[in-house]
Amino acid sequence: MSRLPRDSRRAAASLVFALAAAVGACSLAPTYTRPQPPMPAGYKEEAGWQPASPAAALPKGAWWTVFGDPALSALEDRLTAANQTLKAATAHFAQARAAADYARADYFPQVTAAASSTRLRHSTTVALDFKPAIYSDHLLAADLSYEVDLWGRVRNEVAAAGDRAEASQDDLAAINLALHAELAADYFALHGYDGQQQVLDQTVSAYGRALTLTINRYKGGAATEGDVDQAQTQLEAAKTQASDTRLKRAQMEHAIAILIGEPPASFSLPAAPLAATPPAVTPGLPSALLERRPDIAAAERRVAAANAEIGVARAAYYPDFSLSALAGMETATPGVWFTAPSQVWALGPSAAMTLFDGGRIAALNAGARAAYDEAAADYRQTVLTAFGEVEDNLAALALLAQEAATQDAAVAAARRELKQARRRYTGGLVTYLEVVAAQNTALSAELTAVDILTRRMTASLRLVKALGGGWTAAAAGTSRATPPAGPNG
Repeated sequence: MSRLPRDSRRAAASLVFALAAAVGACSLAPTYTRPQPPMPAGYKEEAGWQPASPAAALPKGAWWTVFGDPALSALEDRLTAANQTLKAATAHFAQARAAADYARADYFPQVTAAASSTRLRHSTTVALDFKPAIYSDHLLAADLSYEVDLWGRVRNEVAAAGDRAEASQDDLAAINLALHAELAADYFALHGYDGQQQVLDQTVSAYGRALTLTINRYKGGAATEGDVDQAQTQLEAAKTQASDTRLKRAQMEHAIAILIGEPPASFSLPAAPLAATPPAVTPGLPSALLERRPDIAAAERRVAAANAEIGVARAAYYPDFSLSALAGMETATPGVWFTAPSQVWALGPSAAMTLFDGGRIAALNAGARAAYDEAAADYRQTVLTAFGEVEDNLAALALLAQEAATQDAAVAAARRELKQARRRYTGGLVTYLEVVAAQNTALSAELTAVDILTRRMTASLRLVKALGGGWTAAAAGTSRATPPAGPNG
């Protein structure tokens, strides 16, 4: 094999030198550190909440099993398989991962191939000595271009794209958590309505018997027509309330059907009054929340991406270095296309630098810094919101437990009062108005007791959600979408 000409050897040496420089290239991005949000030593409201003993972590993945309801677990599994919002979020993550792969391609040279066959005629008034004026040009060549990442622009773009892909992955986990929590909340609300419906159906039946008794007393002269009207009013009002509860239950059933990806017309849940008790959940330390909520992780990854974008913006101040090479065959006569005289090649580095842009690069850098400040503030706000959600639901669980105890006592007292009022009315000692008041009190007390139970289950669910469900940053780290490092590190 013959040696390359001297000029080609010089070009090759330039290529080697440029590649060596690229390997040792620097990065202009600031050293990244996670922003420090305000971090309390413990939860203020935890003192009133009885945690699990011994402390039990939330189930990994299927966190809803902590409620011990097979029907709920079956619905949650159906949501995982068929929810369209979750499918859309999964597709969005796939786009972010593809964008990271697209950015990573800049680590490597781009090679293109071209072929052309052209018949040309030059103007003889421009090239007077060109002979002949008409000729053919047949070209077959491969072209290589490569940006020398001397200032870390490519690496920072790849890092930013990888961080955004990780944020998208965490967004997917957050949406997954929110959808499963919404399903559980709707499930508890639906069965809460079943409990209210049971109370109202029993009340309508009791009011119907009271109306019959009052009519009979009116016919016997022991009651007034006003008593009958009051009894009728009570009965019809209770029927109206029962119908409204059926409407709310139907709408909640429709919402559950949509969440699990089914048309409402083909889905139904059997009526079953809510009879569960909130599970004991240990909130842990506030610092642990940073590793247990996907929305916090997503916000932190966006800060990291913004930090890398600062490096991209800074690199615009410096020259762009690139390498290009071309090799192929070009001839005017196809018969000699693959002979040595038809060979063409080009090899060499190039550099370009902006000398004046009217402040465009400075504005780009100011925007990158502002984007970082925005992302850092969003991260701190996300953490503060998470702390607030945990505190809210710890307080709700503690106070609702107290409300449940006092409301149970209120229900028992209201039932005794209603029983005594009916006896006094039957004995002719009071008007029916006293019975009406006792009935209203008893019905309100029982409906409130059902509502408190529903709110306790919902608060327990929201606490689990506020703690991140079964998600952890450590577990998610095993499936991060960050592309592997390129040839420059």
